[in-house]
Amino acid sequence: MDTGMLDVPGARLYYEVRGSGPVLLVMLGGSTDPAMAAPLAEILSARYTVITYDRRGYSRSPLSQPFGGHPVEQHASDALHLLDAAGPAPACLFATHAGALIAFDLLARRPERVRRLVAHEPPVYELLPDAERWRLMTAEALDRFEREGAGPAMRLMGEETGMAAPGPPGPGLPEWLRDMLTRIAANAEPNLRHELRAFSRYLPDAAALREAPLVVAYGAEDQGTLFHRTTLAVAGHLGRYAVELPGDHVGYLRQPAAFAEALHACLSA
Repeated sequence: MDTGMLDVPGARLYYEVRGSGPVLLVMLGGSTDPAMAAPLAEILSARYTVITYDRRGYSRSPLSQPFGGHPVEQHASDALHLLDAAGPAPACLFATHAGALIAFDLLARRPERVRRLVAHEPPVYELLPDAERWRLMTAEALDRFEREGAGPAMRLMGEETGMAAPGPPGPGLPEWLRDMLTRIAANAEPNLRHELRAFSRYLPDAAALREAPLVVAYGAEDQGTLFHRTTLAVAGHLGRYAVELPGDHVGYLRQPAAFAEALHACLSA
């Protein structure tokens, strides 16, 4: 694995590169950390040049200017800088949760840079029949963040969405896992302060994406969950079927070998 820092307007992006072959950019979401994708990246590095990275303001990617007012577009521009640094050929993208929203924006604006996108469980609440409930949840989480801090706000969101945030690292954990959990805990604050409101209202550009090379996917173990519902809603919005990948919302971490095979099939179809 090689690591590096890429200067982009307003930030420096930490990234990791594994393997050789066509470029595959992995885009995670929320307050997660790319170390969660390391097992998947190791397996796929036999077929791809796999790039994982910290989004601006998260983990090891410091800001040199304050966050802007359009975080989805800003993160998409950062991802484009990473692709441009990797070479001129169109790249594959695997994007999950809020990372899928960033990837939708990137693909809509710069389709020539993307060979194929697999968008896994995108949290597009605005397409749901009960969208108002999720607007209220977002508002309540942000209010709780201002009053009580990131921990209570993240617990509320975990209870409502069924995706509890990981707790602080305990004793006896491997060093890499302890470091990752520490970074994830610190990422909650910028996620809530600068991104949650805009991300929760994001709608993919159906006109730009209907004919685009993308696959919308959900976890086989997530049938009936909130993110299964949002995935089906996005698939309908874009005029295509949703496909099933192994595991749950973090199947890429829990079942990396099976997930890697299924993901490769989607990317190479």
